[in-house]
Amino acid sequence: MASTRAMRRLPIAARASSVLRSHRRYSSASSSSYDNILVTTPKPGVGLITLNRPRALNALSTALFRELNDALRQLDDDESTGAIVLTGSEKAFAAGADIMEMKDLTFSEAFNTNFISLWSAIIPSVRIPLIAAVNGHALGGGCELALMADIIYCSSTATFGQPEIKLGIIPGAGGSQRLIKAIGKSRAMELILTGKNFSGVEAGQWGVAAHVFDTSEACVQGAIDTASRIAGMSTLAVKAAKEVVNKSQDLPLRDGLEYERKLFHSLFGSRDQKIGMAAFAEKKKPEWSHQ
Repeated sequence: MASTRAMRRLPIAARASSVLRSHRRYSSASSSSYDNILVTTPKPGVGLITLNRPRALNALSTALFRELNDALRQLDDDESTGAIVLTGSEKAFAAGADIMEMKDLTFSEAFNTNFISLWSAIIPSVRIPLIAAVNGHALGGGCELALMADIIYCSSTATFGQPEIKLGIIPGAGGSQRLIKAIGKSRAMELILTGKNFSGVEAGQWGVAAHVFDTSEACVQGAIDTASRIAGMSTLAVKAAKEVVNKSQDLPLRDGLEYERKLFHSLFGSRDQKIGMAAFAEKKKPEWSHQ
């Protein structure tokens, strides 16, 4: 399996993509404790995670996901972080799963180890918003990883797809479930059965991506700007909003409406509800307590 552990170590400055370099002027912190990802703070309240296996086009391995899960857990627990951006390089958000890690697996090994369950072990439980900034290839596991995010931004030249059928397998990390909810059964079925890709422009037209940008730099900057805007809100309200929107994917409408109303009522017990409404009445900017 190709691994950055086996690669000659290079300084972060040499390994980082030009997309990441374009945001260094904001960064107040960086992490060099990981082999497969970079973690920075491009703006106050924003955590930026960059997949960093350039020679493997950010192929998703167990080692990478251990690091990604650790970084996500730390950022989610950090009270100073209000939103997270996940991105890759200009060439590849993530070109798929690491085939070298999978090709010799047997059924018993995959089943007994619950292979790739690590991929969805943390992301669904992250309470602050996660924005995927997708440039280049987001194929197979890369597409599935993007679909796990709360918001997807992409460049017009991005390429999405679930080509697993060409390898004699099927999507295994949510592609057959989340893609259907994003674009409908018929279109998702066609893509999964044929292994056809779709473009960043189509991702925007079909509702997979919230916004499509002309360049990779604009895509990452747009995601950071949105994350910064979210981080400037009451963290309590943001977490509640994310929770009710996600519940809509699991609950019948009537149950979802009831759940939303109960959580709406509960926020009237928060300090930030009083702060926000008082600031509105007084025509001033709220100073959130996040309580």
